[in-house]
Amino acid sequence: MAPGDANLGDIDEDLHSRQLAVYGRETMRRLFASNVLVSGMQGLGAEIAKNLILAGVKSIALHDEGEVELWDLSGNFVFSEKDVGKNRALASVQKLQELNNAVVVSTLTTELTKEKLSDFQAVVFTDINLKKAIEFNDYCHSHKPPISFIKAEVRGLFGSVFCDFGPEFTVFDVDGEDPHTGIIASISNDNPALVSCLDDERLEFEDGDLVVFSEVHGMTELNDGKPRKIKNARPYSFTLDEDTLKFGTYEKGGIVTQVKQPKMLNFKPLKEALKDPGDFLLSDYSKFDRPTLLHLAFQALDKFLSELGRFPVAGSEEDAQKLITLTANINERLEDGRVEDIDLKLLRHFAFGARAVLNPMAAMFGGIVGQEVVKACSGKFHPLFQFFYFDSLESLPTENLDPSAFQPLNSRYDAQISVFGSKLQKKLEDANVFIVGSGALGCEFLKNVALMGVSCGKEGRLTITDDDVIEKSNLSRQFLFRDWNIGQAKSTVAAAAAASINPSLNIEALQNRVGPETENVFDDTFWENLTVVINALDNVNARLYVDQRCLYFQKPLLESGTLGAKCNTQMVIPHLTENYGASRDPPEKQAPMCTVHSFPHNIDHCLTWARSEFEGLLEKTPAEVNAYLSNPVEYATAMANAGDALARDTLERVLECLDKEKCETFQDCITWARLKFEDYFANRVNQLIYTFQDAATSTGTPFWSAPKRFPHPLEFSASDPGHLHFVMSASILRAVSFGIPVPDWVKNPKMLAEAVEKVIVPEFQPKKDVKIVTDEKATSLATASADDIVIINELIKRLEQCRKNLPPGYRMKPIQFEKDDDTNFHMDVIAALANMRARNYSIPEVDKLKAKFIAGRIIPAIATSTAMATGLVCLELYKVLDGGHKLEDYRNTFANLALPLFSMAEPVPPKVIKHRDMKWTVWDRWIIKDNPTLRELLQWLKDKGLNAYSISCGSCLLYNSMFPKHRERMDRKVVDLVREVAKLELPPFRSHFDVVVACEDDDDNDIDIPPVSIYYR
Repeated sequence: MAPGDANLGDIDEDLHSRQLAVYGRETMRRLFASNVLVSGMQGLGAEIAKNLILAGVKSIALHDEGEVELWDLSGNFVFSEKDVGKNRALASVQKLQELNNAVVVSTLTTELTKEKLSDFQAVVFTDINLKKAIEFNDYCHSHKPPISFIKAEVRGLFGSVFCDFGPEFTVFDVDGEDPHTGIIASISNDNPALVSCLDDERLEFEDGDLVVFSEVHGMTELNDGKPRKIKNARPYSFTLDEDTLKFGTYEKGGIVTQVKQPKMLNFKPLKEALKDPGDFLLSDYSKFDRPTLLHLAFQALDKFLSELGRFPVAGSEEDAQKLITLTANINERLEDGRVEDIDLKLLRHFAFGARAVLNPMAAMFGGIVGQEVVKACSGKFHPLFQFFYFDSLESLPTENLDPSAFQPLNSRYDAQISVFGSKLQKKLEDANVFIVGSGALGCEFLKNVALMGVSCGKEGRLTITDDDVIEKSNLSRQFLFRDWNIGQAKSTVAAAAAASINPSLNIEALQNRVGPETENVFDDTFWENLTVVINALDNVNARLYVDQRCLYFQKPLLESGTLGAKCNTQMVIPHLTENYGASRDPPEKQAPMCTVHSFPHNIDHCLTWARSEFEGLLEKTPAEVNAYLSNPVEYATAMANAGDALARDTLERVLECLDKEKCETFQDCITWARLKFEDYFANRVNQLIYTFQDAATSTGTPFWSAPKRFPHPLEFSASDPGHLHFVMSASILRAVSFGIPVPDWVKNPKMLAEAVEKVIVPEFQPKKDVKIVTDEKATSLATASADDIVIINELIKRLEQCRKNLPPGYRMKPIQFEKDDDTNFHMDVIAALANMRARNYSIPEVDKLKAKFIAGRIIPAIATSTAMATGLVCLELYKVLDGGHKLEDYRNTFANLALPLFSMAEPVPPKVIKHRDMKWTVWDRWIIKDNPTLRELLQWLKDKGLNAYSISCGSCLLYNSMFPKHRERMDRKVVDLVREVAKLELPPFRSHFDVVVACEDDDDNDIDIPPVSIYYR
């Protein structure tokens, strides 16, 4: 298929910035030109449509000939009880259209003809019989150009997807990752040639990759831009499949860059693929043989439906046996690939739940299928090839249920009851749940739990908290929010939207950040009463805090996160699994400060420097000016007391703002910006070259060896758009910080150039004694001097003189960096700073959008991976709330929808510590009640065979056996010692405190014991 025409107008970058960070402009333009059909508007169809509308396809047609039933309400978030009896497509269109008004959402309510499919680039069927599916697929496969065809269904806890994107489908980018690069250290004149790279970063190349070379000195033949194949890829070297014996001798420098190759896929039509499915995409290696059986089971279910005109009835052994027989018959007719041992129990559960579309399954498969449609329309990422089967049988209750438990109760949860029984439904409804965060994950979780009936009973309660407000960029994936909600509290709006999905939801929305400072809100009683905690957070520190709370109060924590097309889920179950904080990713590698400030060798370094300069010039220094003007005496005293290089530098910047760089007119701002250009991109570079012209490192190698890049100063030219754009954006923000009106003519290049020409630029002479930091371990660029105190006192005097000349109440306006407002010139200044610096060092420049991703530290995010993660977590939520599951029943998941890759495994158990006949883990906390004395506490431990030699609370020592004076405390209540010695304030909402006890056993071996909680009232 030829993906959609990409010649479209501008993309709304404010709305789609996080999605653009995943897909890029070209993919987005192809999406915006794509017309998609979604047939079958039960839960799965609604989820797929939601994800595609948020992504921003050109149009989506919703097809369904059936009517809404009460049964549909446990799986579909767009239906309400008022919709029962209406056509499903018509009942869906309004709520789905609200998600994105730029997408044309239409309905089809009559029988589809295959000719109608030619209106679309991709068609998705979620409720279609095999005979019709084969007829439509044959038409799509042979159509010119081919129409991408996807058949997907969820049946209870089972799901399947089939993709056919035509006989020859081109994938332009198989994984979505940036091309890998390396900095060359040496290249041999050999056949084949050995290429070695610097060892500060591992190479990510693989055998067979194609690479291009640039900036190679000596062996310049490699700089011809021709892709070359590599082999023997190692962490820091590879072999080049080329004879370089007659090439020039390598001297220095050079960058090697991977060339990403398109991939052609030959899809088989459904009719062929059913007989010869090829390799199934696996998700769980503990179920290695299951896809083969499910391939037959779904065909058998289709036959059951065509013969009986209905689904198997939940709890009906007769219907289950019929499905088992049909499966066995299909299996018998197979020539090869026959299933030797048919799992009857699995087929029985498949039959019982076949009619139900469960929300978590719809959410998970809605994410997977939504991503496949994006692939079909754009050629971005590798398609699912061609079958995927999945089940979550472990989510079922652990106890055997009587068939009567599955009977419908004429409620909106009947579909769910048909799978899990009414007893688990009651547990869901009575759960006390805490969802932390109300962003993309939080919105999906709220929708899921509302449809599942979680916290919807008389005893149930759901608390959601988020201290953030809604921004425009949230709307492309945080689907409970609309454009009229911008500026409102996320949790409040999301809670109201969730309550409209299910009016029975008992929800309370808070705007508190969860942390030590809000333990009066989320107090002991709050945590003790919870059934489960669901994290929907976007930062590690908050996750770690919630993890510690759940550990302390022994509450299950369901953890998940996304990064672009990737997602992961982790189950933290008391006493069964390790906690979230038990295993940590290594910290991200930070570039040394001297590299960022003086020796950048990639655009990330330039953008990090640009962001730092922006904050220093436009936020921190004006804030320091205001701090000084608000209280001059106190400020000056603090600086004099500090007396260091940092204080000196700060005072120098404050003085500059109020003295020689003080702006009173807009022309002053232009002068400042033009002189900043000269300082940053000419003078500093000239000084750097002067200082290190012929220098060598401590090992004797030339100073300007890789990865350092030799810089070149820029000569300002008003005819260079990049130069002029820097002056324009910098002068505008300078004017804002001084409260000077910005004239309209500044945006006219000719008039701005005339104003810039008026600026007198002093001649620069490099200095001999300038110290430039080259130590990669240095954490500050300020260099100490013996005269710092003297200089600081002089600066304070000069500042005082300046202050006397200022009007009363004079203040500057600090500018806080805001990446998501394209009209505020913040990103213009940062992109201009970074790109001019990149020119200094011959580094490729980037556009403003790419600059925003890097400098704004934007986390790539799309709706599909979010939906999938929350669906997977809610499949685990069934297990948690049922309460009887073992470790091997739970699943942690890592998935990458781009590849696609699904990797599920049981969680890791916690480390066990043993002593005598006792054992404990990180989950345990020992509790001693009745307000004990120190003697009673020591005896309580002695009875366990533990000799306590040290007891502390916080950083204070309450008892140490080595200190004779501490023996006088033996008959004191421990709570009194905590108040007097540790000075701990015990708030009224708390009835206990914790002490850390260091113990030995009778053989003087140290024993790690759990924290001890002492209840004093």
